[in-house]
Amino acid sequence: MSHSLKFALSAALVAGSLAMPAAADEPLRLGFLTIKSGALAAGGKQMEDGLRLFLKERNNMIAGRKVELFVGDTAGQPAVTKTKAQELVEKNKVHVIIGPLAAFEALAIDDYIRTSETPIISPSAAAEDMTQRKPNPWFVRAVGTSAQPHHPLGEYAAKTLGYKRIAIVADDFAFGHEIAAGFQRTFEENGGKVVQKLWSPLNVADYGTYIGQIKPNVDAVFAAFAGGNGIKFLKQYNEYGLKAKIPVLGAMTTVDEGVLKSMGDEALGVVSAGWYSATIDNPSNKKFAAEILKDYKQDPGYYSMGAYGAALMLEAAAKAVNGKVENKAAFMAALRNVQVPNDPRGAIKLDALGNPVMDVYIRKVERKNGRLVNSVVQKYPAVSQFWKYGTKEFLASPVYSRDYPPAANLEK
Repeated sequence: MSHSLKFALSAALVAGSLAMPAAADEPLRLGFLTIKSGALAAGGKQMEDGLRLFLKERNNMIAGRKVELFVGDTAGQPAVTKTKAQELVEKNKVHVIIGPLAAFEALAIDDYIRTSETPIISPSAAAEDMTQRKPNPWFVRAVGTSAQPHHPLGEYAAKTLGYKRIAIVADDFAFGHEIAAGFQRTFEENGGKVVQKLWSPLNVADYGTYIGQIKPNVDAVFAAFAGGNGIKFLKQYNEYGLKAKIPVLGAMTTVDEGVLKSMGDEALGVVSAGWYSATIDNPSNKKFAAEILKDYKQDPGYYSMGAYGAALMLEAAAKAVNGKVENKAAFMAALRNVQVPNDPRGAIKLDALGNPVMDVYIRKVERKNGRLVNSVVQKYPAVSQFWKYGTKEFLASPVYSRDYPPAANLEK
């Protein structure tokens, strides 16, 4: 048989295998890496809520196949994350993984995902370089990068709110650094000045020493926190009497719905930016938010929406290959080209590096029906991880960090 005929036959077999639905009795094996203990466990629980709601809505079926779910608890430890990922792939033979929660966990399994060629959809990890300077061909993201929603916020703070001088208080780890850097870049490009940066440890017990250092002549404070740190900071900021004097801008996670439920009046009026709010007014989100509230007694936020969005991407890609997720190359190609028109956030598509281009919402904390909510004030449509910059120009610069962009306007 000639080489060309062999190639034609093999191509026909691949095409035929994609055209035929997968065997109904063979489940789609889905791995899920989450955190069930420690400081980040609340986010892990919300991720699981979002995924389980998705599966419940579809009667545990995706692309005509029953879903068999395998859950790995990473405990928020990089070494455990790697062990759990290996178990999912080698023992449970999963076809795809949704997770993990934290960027340091995703980085811990990056090499393993590459060598095992396991498709992975990140529902939470936001580290910039995972879809920028060091992209993994088997990795796509359902959520934005750290800075993605905060580029618009920096512009909004300068152009719409008219702020000139801002102090930043942020968690002293990569997520906080990248959020603060993205905000600083666009705020200063639009005429503002970041005159102070205060970095607090992730596990800090008390924010008093940081709040006491905030310059009294700033127009606003930009607070960039993860986990429950936003709760502690805003409570103490109010107790120190600053809430009435200096307004607060927040990162998406500072006043995320997952922590907003534990806040009081101290959160009222905080303006933030994010790729989601439980109050987004479209049919998909109204249904999603109502179901999460009914089943789990809280509004959806960063983590539940991230996992639900990851499952929507999985479903769209699985349908594109007629359920044949075993053909990893074809499935991964479908995943990288996925478009989801009915995501609760709005229409979602991925850029060439596997990161979503999506609407970003400027939000303001208000009280409605007895609950604190992030009301949408303005929408920035179809925001890329590269903002308004050219991709080549953006990637030629260093990754956002504690020291980049440089802090030229800091005052003693």
